[in-house]
Amino acid sequence: MATHASVPVTSRRRTAHRPSRAVLAIPVVLGVAYGIWAAAIQRNGGDGVLSGGQIVLGLVSGLAVMALGVGLLMMQGALPRELRAAAYGTLFGCAMGFLYSLSDHSILRSSGLGAIWGGAMFLVSFYVFYTHEN
Repeated sequence: MATHASVPVTSRRRTAHRPSRAVLAIPVVLGVAYGIWAAAIQRNGGDGVLSGGQIVLGLVSGLAVMALGVGLLMMQGALPRELRAAAYGTLFGCAMGFLYSLSDHSILRSSGLGAIWGGAMFLVSFYVFYTHEN
């Protein structure tokens, strides 16, 4: 009698899963730190006195990084490792380029530095995702 061998599965379908509260705390803490850092850069560039505009800048930029980080965490399970690494690299590169632009540097220099940091983050996150894949 002939029996059939099982066919190995070459690709798995990835589905989004809901991260735990401890994992969701990471982008929240990073968003708060980012907002404080952004306000501190603006404060040191001015006369050293905290103003309402600096507080608004810190709140808005911190909330933006926090929301984008939580959104990326919620959907990262459905992304392949290359796209996931590119998303983390893009988020990190844009965030660092924006912070660099706050200290009165040109848009070209800020974009270049953001691209360098984003590329570095892409390489590191791709390596981590590739070596820790199930």
